[in-house]
Order: sequence, then structure tokens, then C-alpha cells
Amino acid sequence: MEIKAAVVFEKSGKFSIEKLQISDPNDDEVLVRIAGTGICHTDLAGREQYLPIPPTRAFPAVFGHEGAGVVETVGARVAKVKPGDHVALSWDFCGACPSCKSGNEPYCNNLFLYNFNGARPDGTTTLRKGDQVIYGSFFCQSSLANFALANERNIVKVRKDVPLDILGPLGCGIRTGAGAVMNTLRPNPGASIAIFGVGPVGMSAVLAAVVCGCTAIIAVDIIAERLEKAKEFGATHTVNAAEVNPVEAIRDITGGGAEFSLECVGNPKVLRQAVDVLPRCGVCGLLGVVPPGTEVSLDMDLIMNGRTVRGILAGDSISDLFIPRLLDLYSQGRFPFDRLITFYPFDEINQAVEDMEKGRIIKPVLRF
Repeated sequence: MEIKAAVVFEKSGKFSIEKLQISDPNDDEVLVRIAGTGICHTDLAGREQYLPIPPTRAFPAVFGHEGAGVVETVGARVAKVKPGDHVALSWDFCGACPSCKSGNEPYCNNLFLYNFNGARPDGTTTLRKGDQVIYGSFFCQSSLANFALANERNIVKVRKDVPLDILGPLGCGIRTGAGAVMNTLRPNPGASIAIFGVGPVGMSAVLAAVVCGCTAIIAVDIIAERLEKAKEFGATHTVNAAEVNPVEAIRDITGGGAEFSLECVGNPKVLRQAVDVLPRCGVCGLLGVVPPGTEVSLDMDLIMNGRTVRGILAGDSISDLFIPRLLDLYSQGRFPFDRLITFYPFDEINQAVEDMEKGRIIKPVLRF
């Protein structure tokens, strides 16, 4: 069938709205009519070739991994959803490796093959423009399009009383930030946490810290407008790292250091700061995406004294369980993630990307 998708034809290229042909679903696949799809920095990392996508399948490509919509058709073996169901799309995983079998799907041993292959795991492609192959299956969805093909594994059925067009970011950025707090760090009520970088992931972490009952929630950024927003979402303190030394400021605020910290920027200097603010037995979670091979320098003596640095993918969450829980919190008014979103028509994707890159907005979502 014919679809409309945002295609990148070369590294660092603009998104071009094109008419493409999409394959019919395989037996274990689901075709979703997209209502809204978020744009994430990981999409831009794919465009810049920072991700382990095979060079021969890098371009032309359709990215997008924060889609939500209505099930259009399902493959013969699909039992999880049926046409008409509302769904959010998340990451894919193999389901068979030791990580998957132990309940650690975000750390699937075959993560790259199932999400960054430019094609299905078996190498077959799903998108064409006439005779030209367009690479896709990005996070097993390529949802920068009005229709997306996903696997039954990375489809999450959701309640129908929540607007569909806000749900896409739950599949990646929001569950990553919220899950890092709720599932990984698990702060007790009254705990202190410093969140470095309050873009969509960091701001979701702020919302989650409120849910968990943290009483010192310190937002760190270099964009004053974002820090003001963080206050609106529950940050008790803000630190502008462009104006003061954030490590000293956080130690002053907390009387010695934050029990927990999150690095949501993807910057070695910021990670060092996030570790340096910890007291003994403190825990730092690393969320920021960086190019492979990026290194950081840490004080070994600091780590020796009971501090932990923990890499976190997808908020250590099982999407089928965690996304519905976040929606329950949202419906109770306790997790207002929709306030992070700015909507754009699909045809204005390049403007949405520019606004996101310049820090004018927190989370752009494209609507159809």
C-alpha cells in the first residue's frame, strides 16, 4: 500500500516527505496507522550515522521510533492485538537471548540487529519508492510516516480513553527518563536527586521523582527556559551550569551531595559532574546517547568509596507493563507528561527538528 513518510537521503540531510510503498505484514507483524509520532535525538543520531546501522543500509532511510496509533491489519499469528486497538510502539528484542529470558529486554544481546539493521533481522526490507529500496525498520517501526510496520513484540496495547497523539514518546524518551528513576534508582521518599539535562528524558525523570516522593529534585541545564519549565514540573531547585559550578551548587543545596544523579546529556564532562556530586554510596545513572568509543575520565578513589555508575537503557522497563502504568498515573493527574509536548503537522518535520535542536521546545510530536 502507499504511505507518506519522511525520508533522509544522505547523512545530515533534511527530511523529505515522500510517497512510498510499504510491505504487507508478515505473520508476526502489525500494520499501524500512526496518529502521532515523537522526534527523539536518537532519530537524529541515526541521520548523523552515530548509530551502528550497516553503512550499506544507512540511506535513504525512514527513522522514527516513538509512534502511536490504531492497528490497521495484523499477521496470521498475531494474538496480542486486533484491528482497531490503540497501541504505542516501543523497541524490539529477540526474546531468546539470556538477557531477554531473564526479563532484561532493553539489554537484548541482539539489540542492534533488531533495531538498527536498516531492515528486518533477516535482511528483508519493508519500504520502496518505485524500484528504489528505502531502508527502515528503525526500532522495528520507522514511524516518521502515516503507517508503520512493527512486530507483535514491540506493540503495546493501551487504554482508549487517553488521546492517541500524545502516546508515542512513551515508547522511548519518556519511559527512559521515568523508568530510570522508578525502576533503576528507586529513591525512597525524602531522597535527593540531581538531573543533568532537562530535555524530554530529564524532564520525564523530574516527573517521576515527584511520583517517588523525592524532596530535593535538582534540575541542571544551560538553557534558562528549560530550568523554568523544570520548576513547573516539580523541580525544587535549579542550577544553570553555564553560570555556576554545578557540583559545588548541588553540594551546597544538599549539604554534601545528591544521593542519586542522572546524566541525560551524553557528554563526558557532564557525566563526570554527575558522579562528582554523589556522596558515599550514591548512584549515578547514565542515559545520554553518545557515539561509540566515547570515553570519560573519573576519579577512581571517588568510585572506590561506595559510589555506583550505572548505564540505563529504556528505563529498565518492560514496555508492556510500564507504559500502561505510566498511563494510569497520567489519568490520575500524577504524571502529566503531555505538558512536555509541542505538536507540529507532519509536513513541518524540519521545523520541529530545528526547534528541538535549538532548545525552543522539549518534545516535538508530529500529528497526521
